[in-house]
Amino acid sequence: MARILIAEDDSSMRQFLAMALRRAGHEVELCEDGLAALTAVQNAAAPYDLLLADIVMPGMDGIELSRKASDLAPGLKVMFITGFAGVALAHQDSMGQDAKIMSKPFHLKDLVDQVERLLAA
Repeated sequence: MARILIAEDDSSMRQFLAMALRRAGHEVELCEDGLAALTAVQNAAAPYDLLLADIVMPGMDGIELSRKASDLAPGLKVMFITGFAGVALAHQDSMGQDAKIMSKPFHLKDLVDQVERLLAA
């Protein structure tokens, strides 16, 4: 079981992601944007194993969030989800070589499989 922080501004998507990952046995915390997620990382009683972040969010985008969160928690693994593949490709150099990207739409089973692989790496 891993501790996963989800930063996603779409409430329906946030709930679907949480449901799938909880069914897979993970502990999940939800945030509606990058600013709230950064606060969660700063105030976490125990470190998160994975940050699952949308790239395009109001306040603080997922890329900036991942940089700041990784500075606070160096062992944090990062996976991005996005409906804007072009944005992801344009910023791939600044994401870190270990970050994974999933383009929307995707099947929840595929997401869980990718999360499991990333956590096992």
